[in-house]
Amino acid sequence: MELLDRNGFTEREFLEQYRAGDYERPSVAADMVVFTVTDRESDDYGKLAEKELRILLIRRGGHPSLGCWALPGGFIQPDETGEQAAARELYEETGVADVYLEQLYTVTDPGRDPRTWVMSSSYMALIDSSRFQIKAGDDADDAAWFTVSYRLLGEHKELLEEGYVRTFTYELKLGAGEGELTAVIDRTVTAKPASRSVTYSIRSNDGLAFDHGKIIARAIERLRQETEQTGIALHLMPKLFTLSELQQVYEVILDKELPEAAFRDKVAGLVAETDHYTENTLQHASRLYRRNWEED
Repeated sequence: MELLDRNGFTEREFLEQYRAGDYERPSVAADMVVFTVTDRESDDYGKLAEKELRILLIRRGGHPSLGCWALPGGFIQPDETGEQAAARELYEETGVADVYLEQLYTVTDPGRDPRTWVMSSSYMALIDSSRFQIKAGDDADDAAWFTVSYRLLGEHKELLEEGYVRTFTYELKLGAGEGELTAVIDRTVTAKPASRSVTYSIRSNDGLAFDHGKIIARAIERLRQETEQTGIALHLMPKLFTLSELQQVYEVILDKELPEAAFRDKVAGLVAETDHYTENTLQHASRLYRRNWEED
């Protein structure tokens, strides 16, 4: 016997009379924080090229935030998942496909988009930049890689009757050519006996669209955390690489120098030796490594 609800409806009868328009519904977007690591330009050809962490941004070609730089993204369609929308929008706006993609979090702050109620499912993507030629899509004026700097400026702690509120203030700098985008972002941790919450707020913003500075800050923190704990940074590497190159990638992500011996112990199970060596005639040849898929 089919079950009836409290109004005496079967499921079919309930769905026939259900009116979705009785409830206000948000638009849902998918936004991507796309990271890569590139070699810094240098005139010293006898020295190992230094690495730079970069993020992909799109200059908006329409309102709102016309002319500002934004994360690649767009609205999720009814016939696709958030992951499918993220991959589609990334390819449409930049020509980038088949990359590492993981969900960051869902952004639900009221008033974050002046057009309407918009929630965002944000994602982090990691790519080897040598595989792709970035291009801007139809709804963007330009696409560019920006260098990333995310530094702690200070912190403040306030004690509660039970618990505390601690605010960390960060400076986000994104550079491309002669231009620089900046934002100052607070990460506030509220700890009480039975709860703990983390919120982000923007103190100042110069050149970034919407609340994308907060999304970028969360992505950098996630990337740093996972780099410390996992082999996620290998998604930024080419097929073959030296251990020195991999160490540089770890260092630019974590924004600190790492002892060589400790680093090599850390990644020993994540990489595998190959029979190939570098062809740099100005230095001694270095063995090339690959990702160890058996440990993935």
